[in-house]
Order: sequence, then C-alpha cells, then structure tokens
Amino acid sequence: MKFRPLHDRVVVKRIESDTKTKGGIIIPDTAKEKPQEGLVIAVGPGARDEAGKVVALDVKANDRVLFGKWSGTEVKIDGEDFLIMKESDIMGVIEA
Repeated sequence: MKFRPLHDRVVVKRIESDTKTKGGIIIPDTAKEKPQEGLVIAVGPGARDEAGKVVALDVKANDRVLFGKWSGTEVKIDGEDFLIMKESDIMGVIEA
C-alpha cells in the first residue's frame, strides 16, 4: 500500500470477529456488527501543538487497537477496505 496519512491521522484495517458464538451458533453476515477492533497499517507524522512543534502519535504500525463504532471514514485503497481516523478516535491499544 502506498498511502501516507497526514497529521494525526491513522489508517486502520478492521479485524473480523468470529462467525460462531461460543455455543456454536453461526452468525450470518447480515446480523454481524462491524468490528471495533483493528490493526494499525500506517500513521501520520503527528499533530502540531500551539508552538508549531510536531507531537508524535502514541500508536504505531502493527498495533491492535479498539475504536468507536462510528469512528473514521471508510476508504478503499488497492481494492482493500480501510478506515482513516484521527488518533483521538482510538480508545486504546490491545497489548498481548
């Protein structure tokens, strides 16, 4: 992918959730909610503070993150679906 986000924006790819419940019930695509978990693909250089200095982002590529249900803008790059959102839309990083 040749895309570099600007400022404090982050490119995230949604991580699909399981299609079965713990009880073994298969969930059809029409009943599934969009996942709120994703993998950071690319990050911008950071936002500028009041003095004009660039403040680096807390997230980095390959971080697993949680974000709000309606966060970001859906885009298609090279035939793949991604979300572009501000770092402030990310609620946290999932650590292994």
